[in-house]
Amino acid sequence: MTEFEEDDSVELSDEHSDFDGETGTVTQVMETMFGDATYTVSFEDGQEQGIPADQLELVESDGDAGGADTDADEE
Repeated sequence: MTEFEEDDSVELSDEHSDFDGETGTVTQVMETMFGDATYTVSFEDGQEQGIPADQLELVESDGDAGGADTDADEE
C-alpha cells in the first residue's frame, strides 16, 4: 500500500538533495520487491527519483482541499 499517489503535492526533506525543502508533484509510484514504495517527484527545476515515503510530506493545495467534501455539498 502506498502513502502517496500520482499528482499529490509533496515537500521533500532530504538535506543531500538539491530539491530539499521544495514542493513538487508525485509523477510515478514504484513498489520495491520488499513491498515498500519509492516515488519520482517533479519539481520546477527538475525531478528526483527513488525517494522513500519518509522523506516526503503531503502538501494541501489551496484550491483543492480534498475535493470530496466540497463536491458532495454541491450535488
